[in-house]
Amino acid sequence: MSRARRWEKIERPFVAKELMMSDYIASIGLEVHVQLKTRSKMFCACPAHDESEPNTAVCPGCLGMPGTLPVINREAIRKTVKVGLMIGSKINRRSTFDRKNYFYPDVSKNVQITQAAAPLCVGGGIEIDVGGQKKFIRVNHIHQEEDVAKSLHMEHSTWIDFNRAGMALMELVTEPDMASPDEAVAFLVALKEMLVYAGISDCNLELGHVRCDVNSSVRPVGSEQLGVKTELKNMNTFKGIHRALEYEIERQMETLRAGGTVVQETRRWDDPTGQTLPMRTKESAHDYRYFHEPDLPPIVLDDATIEGWRAELPELPAAKRARFMADYGLPEYDAGVLTADRAIADYFEAVAKKSGQFKASSNWVMGELLRALGEQGETIAAAKITPDALAALIALVEAQTISHSAAKEVFQELFENGGDPEALVKEKGLAQVSDTGMIDQLAEQAIAANPKVAEDYRAGKEAALKFLMGQVMKLSRGAANPQLATEALRRKLQ
Repeated sequence: MSRARRWEKIERPFVAKELMMSDYIASIGLEVHVQLKTRSKMFCACPAHDESEPNTAVCPGCLGMPGTLPVINREAIRKTVKVGLMIGSKINRRSTFDRKNYFYPDVSKNVQITQAAAPLCVGGGIEIDVGGQKKFIRVNHIHQEEDVAKSLHMEHSTWIDFNRAGMALMELVTEPDMASPDEAVAFLVALKEMLVYAGISDCNLELGHVRCDVNSSVRPVGSEQLGVKTELKNMNTFKGIHRALEYEIERQMETLRAGGTVVQETRRWDDPTGQTLPMRTKESAHDYRYFHEPDLPPIVLDDATIEGWRAELPELPAAKRARFMADYGLPEYDAGVLTADRAIADYFEAVAKKSGQFKASSNWVMGELLRALGEQGETIAAAKITPDALAALIALVEAQTISHSAAKEVFQELFENGGDPEALVKEKGLAQVSDTGMIDQLAEQAIAANPKVAEDYRAGKEAALKFLMGQVMKLSRGAANPQLATEALRRKLQ
C-alpha cells in the first residue's frame, strides 16, 4: 500500500486545534464493523466470499428458515479474540450470544445474533499519531455478530442480496475519545493496518469489509458533560467519514450557537450535497429487546487456548516502524511507507538483510518497486523480481559495475520477467566502463567536438560541464562511470 492512501493525504484536512480554539469541543466515538476473513459464514457452512451471483451463497440457516439451528464458527471467534489481544483487551473466559430484534428487509429472520451482555473482549485501546501528537483511544469492547443482507436501492425499488447475510462480523466500539475528524480517520487507518497485518480481514472498503457508525457530539469549552450525540450510519470510506464529521460537528455547533437543541437521532451522509440528513430518531438498547440466544451455548475459553492464539500474533505496524528506524537507521517517513503493507515490509527486510545496504534497499523498494506495482495496479505478489535479485542489483550499483540508469533498465526487466541481474547486465552490454584510459579518450573527444562549451566552462559556467558529461555518456552508450568521467573532464579542461 502506498503512503498516498494514508489519512494525512485526505483533501481539506480538518485540524483538531481549530476545534479546540472555538467555543465548543467535539467528542467522537466509532462503532466499527469488520467482515472477518473466514471460509464460511458465522453460523452456517455457506461460503463467505463476495464473488457469488446474488442470492446463491445461501442456505435455510442464513435465510432464517424455520427449524434451522446455528453453529458457531470457531475461526471467527479466534480472529476476534486475537484483535482483543493485539489492543490489550481483557478476554472474557465466558461470553454469550444474544438476539437483537428489529424488522427490516435485510434481516431475514427479524433478529440478528450478536453479543450484548457478555462480549468476547472488553477494554484496551489503540495509540494514534496526528501531526506528531500521540493520543491513546480507548476501546469499550469488541463483540461477535452476524452480518445482514445487502440492500441495493434502485429508483423505484430495492433489491436484496442475501449472500452477505450471516457473514462473520467483528464490531469494535470505542469510547468518545476522538476530538476531530483527523483523529477519527487516524484511528481507522491504524486499526485497518493492524487487521490486515494479522490476517483478520482484507479490509476492502469497496466491498464493504469495513463499515462504520460514527457518533459525534459537541459541548462547551470547560464542560465535562458530553453533549447530545447523533449517529452517522453505515459509512464505508475514510474520506467520506472525514467530510461527514466536518459537516456534522459544525452543524451541531451552529445549532447550539443559535440557541437551538441538538436532537439525538440517526443521520445519513449525502455525499453529492456534502451534508448529513436525518433518518430517524436514535434507538436505545431497550428498543431492540435484547434477550439471550437460546440456540447457542456460551463460548468458554481456557488460558491455554488464549495463549496459543497470542503466540500467533505478528509484529504490529507501530512496533515494526520503530524497529526499522532503530535496526536499519531509516528515516521515519521511509519506515512509515515500508510498514504500511506487511508484504512490502517483509520484502524490504529480505532485501536489506541480503544486500547490507539499508537506505539503498529502502530507496529501491519505495521508488522503483512501488512505482512499478502502482502502474500495474498489482500487489507485491505480482512482482517477479525476488528479494535476492534486487539485493544483487543493488550490489552491482554499489560496486559501480553498472550505472543507476542502467540499473533501472535491468530492474524493469526483472520486475516483468524475473531472472539474474548479472546475466542480464552481460546480455545487454550494460556493464559500466571504469577503464580510465578509455574514459580519458571519450572526454577528449567530447571536448574536441564542443570547443565553445569547453570555453564556457573555463569561463566559469558550471552547467557546461553537465553538457559535456552528457556527450561522454552518449559516446559510451551510457556505460561510462559518471564519477570517473567527471574527473577526466575537469582534469582535461583545466
